[in-house]
Amino acid sequence: MVGEILELIETRVRPAVAQDGGDITFQRFDADTGIVHLAMRGACAGCPSSTMTLKQGIENMLKAYVPEVNAVEAAL
Repeated sequence: MVGEILELIETRVRPAVAQDGGDITFQRFDADTGIVHLAMRGACAGCPSSTMTLKQGIENMLKAYVPEVNAVEAAL
């Protein structure tokens, strides 16, 4: 499951985020809660739209491809 999440981040999320001068890194997946913890880096770290990107973009995509994912949260 973590492998699927990592592959999606690498192939679909990271290239899109990089276009805006940012990066995203996987921190952990909590199998008990279904929460993926990601850290925003670069230009995305302080961007006010990063929460929307995480929730409406990345979370929806991960939930569609990996049904065990319930939510995505920003790691500190």
